[in-house]
Amino acid sequence: MKFLYYIYQICIAVPLFLVLTILTALVTIIGSLLGGAHIWGYYPGKIWSLLTCYLLLIPVHVVGREKLHKHTSYVFVPNHQGAFDIFLIYGFLGRNFKWMMKKSLRKIPFVGKACESAGHIFVERGNPKKMVAMMRKAEASLKDGVSLVVFPEGARTFTGHMGYFKRGAFQLADDLQLAVVPVTIDGSFEILPRTGKWIHRHSLTLTIHEPIPPKCKGPENVKATMTEAYAAVESALPEKYKGMVQNDDQDR
Repeated sequence: MKFLYYIYQICIAVPLFLVLTILTALVTIIGSLLGGAHIWGYYPGKIWSLLTCYLLLIPVHVVGREKLHKHTSYVFVPNHQGAFDIFLIYGFLGRNFKWMMKKSLRKIPFVGKACESAGHIFVERGNPKKMVAMMRKAEASLKDGVSLVVFPEGARTFTGHMGYFKRGAFQLADDLQLAVVPVTIDGSFEILPRTGKWIHRHSLTLTIHEPIPPKCKGPENVKATMTEAYAAVESALPEKYKGMVQNDDQDR
């Protein structure tokens, strides 16, 4: 069965995925230019992600979506198991949101330009002026229930275990006094790990935990929220992936 699935990937799924990706990027760019990035920056990507999972025959399970209030903006903080985290979040979170992503992703043909047109937020580390501008852009985006998704580890895992959480997403939530929502991704590492070359068919599970509202404002709130969010995300992982293992490139 694995061999047949690999043949299906090469001959059918991957070629269709590439065409679908280019079309989605073009629709996002053109639609956003015409106006309404709030719509064009989210729904084409959502459909792209749904179709990608269906195309690759990947079953998806979502737990806890009822914990979210429809018109409330949140800062979502999922663990980062692999490339399929993007499809799981975009396609199945069920919330209009903006990504906070590394500036290097802007260089990906079609996709980078589409992300820029959609209003997603590129982070340039080590540049205080750019960080202030990023914070202002994020604040302007988080209206009418639009949320923010940040991978607080900053990099995909090499082992399936979580790395440590960086404070950026939590600092932003503290500054804006928004609730942080821990999200656990499970299965993405089995489908396509960071060092993998082939896609393996495996189920994906998205677990949405209880939102963590701000208890106060300042360093103590940031630290407490980080600790609580980390514990919540880790709690829904299989036992074999519990326990922190720092990624080699987390500090870059």
